[in-house]
Amino acid sequence: MLTFLPDLSHLFGPLNLFRYITFRTGGATATGLFFVFFFGPGIISALRLKQGKGQPIREDGPQSHLLTKKGTPTMGGLMILSGLVFSTILWGNPRSAYVWIVLFVTLGFGAIGFYDDYLKVTKQSHKGFSGRSRLLAETVIAMIACYFMMCTSLTPPVNSVADFFSALAAPLHAEAPAVKLAVPFVNGYLLSLGWLFPLFGALVIVGAGNAVNFTDGLDGLAIVPSMIAAGTFAIIAYLAGNLIFSTYLGINYVAGTGELAVVCGALIGAGLGFLWFNAPPAQIFMGDTGSLALGGLIGTIAVAIKHEFVLVIVGGLFVLEALSVIVQVTSFKLTGKRVFRMAPIHHHFEQLGWSEPQIVVRFWIIAFVLALIGLATLKVR
Repeated sequence: MLTFLPDLSHLFGPLNLFRYITFRTGGATATGLFFVFFFGPGIISALRLKQGKGQPIREDGPQSHLLTKKGTPTMGGLMILSGLVFSTILWGNPRSAYVWIVLFVTLGFGAIGFYDDYLKVTKQSHKGFSGRSRLLAETVIAMIACYFMMCTSLTPPVNSVADFFSALAAPLHAEAPAVKLAVPFVNGYLLSLGWLFPLFGALVIVGAGNAVNFTDGLDGLAIVPSMIAAGTFAIIAYLAGNLIFSTYLGINYVAGTGELAVVCGALIGAGLGFLWFNAPPAQIFMGDTGSLALGGLIGTIAVAIKHEFVLVIVGGLFVLEALSVIVQVTSFKLTGKRVFRMAPIHHHFEQLGWSEPQIVVRFWIIAFVLALIGLATLKVR
């Protein structure tokens, strides 16, 4: 909404600042933070009043959770999403199709998570939405988003909402730039996926959404690594969307994706505001409403800027959490034995005697180190 202000810079010179992505990213971060900070208490009170007993706690989980977390309301993802969407619309460029594509996935995954949380709260059971139905819904949303990316990447470039819908109506070629996969550590080489791109992209997006969902199990555990990943991809999106910087670094130039830095900034701001209330002992949980949405957002940005493999590094903590669940389930079904004392892996460390703050802070450190490694790959080519 504020991107029209540079047109008035002849009346007041400083308005020209709104032309720059870096300035608007900072504005989105501050707006998201203060929005959640000021409206958060009201949202928490409303959710506590509506939910009564709050989020149900797993009886087979750590016994301490039955005492310390019982009665805490969930669906705190609504706080994050409201701040994120408001600040993105305020500071983002509405002519950027990539912004709308990312918001589509974020809100779509958030809606699925909200329904899952609703079922858990109303039934007072940790079993919510059917796993297969949820995955199917996520896949459909992700594949639609990937199809939009294919359309957006056509030439002539999409510079407006009208251009975007014109691209949707135009015949689609399987050689559109978006369908090509960047090979790690190789400068300038793109592997064409053709019509397999929507399936591959959906796999990345759905995988990211559920990996963050698995990570959300302790106070503050999921939100900080999500912000770290968002900050990392804000930098990469800005570089990938700039022809000069992308050429210098040898990364693939993707026109228009620089605007996604604003979305990442909005996530960081809204996440900081949420962390104020989610810090231990948490006043509210983000629930599937938040974790699925955040994972979907990060995964979609990674696909859009052609850094899907870097996502595995930057989001390595999320990958580890998801793998621990897969390994645990597979081992138990095949051998009847468990590899970990409890999955996801953060509960394993709880069972080993680590305190919740120890686990959370140490996992934050791991996420930060992995983000640095991910950024370092930009010059390893």
